[in-house]
Amino acid sequence: MADIIINGPEGRIQGRYHHNENKGAPAALILHPHPKHGGTMNNKVTYNIYKTFARNGFSVLRFNFRGVGRSEGEFDNGVGELTDAATALDWLQTQNPDAVTFWVGGFSFGAWLSMQLLMRRPELEGFVTVSPPANMYDFGFLAPCPRSGLIIQGDQDSIVDEDAVSNLAEKLENQRNINVDYKVIGGADHFFRNQIDDLNDVMHEYISTNIIDIKRRGQIRPDRKRRQLPKTY
Repeated sequence: MADIIINGPEGRIQGRYHHNENKGAPAALILHPHPKHGGTMNNKVTYNIYKTFARNGFSVLRFNFRGVGRSEGEFDNGVGELTDAATALDWLQTQNPDAVTFWVGGFSFGAWLSMQLLMRRPELEGFVTVSPPANMYDFGFLAPCPRSGLIIQGDQDSIVDEDAVSNLAEKLENQRNINVDYKVIGGADHFFRNQIDDLNDVMHEYISTNIIDIKRRGQIRPDRKRRQLPKTY
């Protein structure tokens, strides 16, 4: 895992990147929660999304939005942050020109932005979103949702209302040719403080199942053991 700097629209973008050396390995971009509420790329949930993709053979990039950590610029209410995400995706594609697929993942505010990026970038073929804030932000732009994916929510979340997320998942699932898996983790609060292993298991099962055909073609050789990536949170 390497520290990287990307030239962004407001200057430097700080990131952490895990590269899979296998030619054709898939790639994923991970987006962190709200900068004004302490969100960074080292947030525990964000890190575990990153780690789970790496465990499944992906090259993975997470980064700090503008004004966070060593990333330059100022918070821009989601508009500039979406531009940062698009710039980070461009960088990820440059590093992985032979990737068989690109996915996006996000937590909370990052989940909202990840779905906006999904609508704008047709090369993104899958998503994993955790606690998308459907009670705070308008997700009406997902009409229709262009790709299938996974939504995970805790039933004890005091920040994001589970009913709102359930309604969002149901609307997306009812769209033609779209399969949205909605998983509710019992006892989990917004930050999955005592259920982080459950969160990882749900993500791992979904990701590993949905790239199994690629694995069978020999294009990906996921780790046989759980690689212990350095904890940065």
